[in-house]
Amino acid sequence: MHIVCSDLEGVFVPEIWINVAQKTGIEELRLTTRDISDYDVLMKKRLSILDKNGLKLTDIQNVIKTMDPLPGALEFLNWLRSQTQVIVVSDTFVQFAGPLMKKLGYPTLFCHTLKISENNTISDYQLRQKNGKKKTVQAMKTLKYNVVAMGDSYNDIDMLKEADMGILFCPPPHLIDEFPEFPVVYNYSQLKEMLENEFSKMGN
Repeated sequence: MHIVCSDLEGVFVPEIWINVAQKTGIEELRLTTRDISDYDVLMKKRLSILDKNGLKLTDIQNVIKTMDPLPGALEFLNWLRSQTQVIVVSDTFVQFAGPLMKKLGYPTLFCHTLKISENNTISDYQLRQKNGKKKTVQAMKTLKYNVVAMGDSYNDIDMLKEADMGILFCPPPHLIDEFPEFPVVYNYSQLKEMLENEFSKMGN
């Protein structure tokens, strides 16, 4: 049996924080896990920027409501779910993901949670589990699944290394240079072909 564990942002939907940066004009919010490998450093920086600029949860949620999946993402995900089980393993948050999950047909999502204060500001974040992407793959392997993992950022690398097969999807050039062991695809057609070949090798 095989199963796919996939990142969300950059694979199926645009980067949430980049969209928030575009809407608010706060350029510092453009930094993502493609740029900073330490997720805790990145999130503390984001929370500091939100506090400094008086941005609340609803401000971010309003941006997310305007976002759509990447072109072709829904069709690809529908095909993938017809072939095998899929878990979207993301470092986003429950309070962010709802509108995007609806537009993707509600795939299974593992993600984190935000701590929200009474005035609707984001006071902190709570990881579902430290290094949760890697541990999700480890858990699937204990259930005797062959795991294919795909992502585009530093925070996906441990998941890709742990999987039976890891794939970089539209990664930045520096990630390709740093991790040449992973195959790279740049569109859903290439990804579909690679997965079909891998599923054929893995069998049912």
